[in-house]
Amino acid sequence: MRAQLVALLEARAERRRARIVAGLADMGVPAVVEGEDVRASAPGLARRWWRNLALRDVGRGGL
Repeated sequence: MRAQLVALLEARAERRRARIVAGLADMGVPAVVEGEDVRASAPGLARRWWRNLALRDVGRGGL
């Protein structure tokens, strides 16, 4: 039972990371999943992050 719960939670987290990567890609921001992290990288990304509420919402479940 516990193993099934862990598997379900891991699958859910994997789907969420995939949605974050897809959302960032839609905004022109390259991103990859590295283990449990989503890494995004683009010129001027920090400035865009603070100016663009939609970009920040991608990582907060705003998809």
